[in-house]
Amino acid sequence: MMKQGKTDGALTVIGWHECISLPELGLKDFAVKVDTGAKTTALHADDIETFFKGDIEWVRFRSPRIAGTPARICEFEVFTNRDITNTSGQPQTRIVIRTPMILAGRKWKIDISLTDRGTMRFPLILGRRALRRHNIAVHPGKSYLVSTKPNLEG
Repeated sequence: MMKQGKTDGALTVIGWHECISLPELGLKDFAVKVDTGAKTTALHADDIETFFKGDIEWVRFRSPRIAGTPARICEFEVFTNRDITNTSGQPQTRIVIRTPMILAGRKWKIDISLTDRGTMRFPLILGRRALRRHNIAVHPGKSYLVSTKPNLEG
């Protein structure tokens, strides 16, 4: 049985590369880079567009193609817009969604900014806000401590 959210148990140590799942996006056990230098988690998304359902702002985007999983069109309520400094040091305002993540057999909701990471090796960078208050530490010299290294081909 998967634990929900916060735990009172032992510290979970993860590597700086791990596999996570984002079930509401249809993405299962894919490799991500864990980056405690990044506050917010960022996901590669294409064709990002906002629209309204009634008076609520939503976003539609194409998820990244992960080995064995085709890209798909996703729709989420916009959680917020957040000013984020990108990897080049340039400030950007990004759309942020909130969705469940599964890591190390545990599931909790995280905030994810949508951006073009098409030139990056990993489609998602897992920032420190997603890990805080969940009793998780990152081992900077190890990878795949709580998941199996995927075949990154394909």
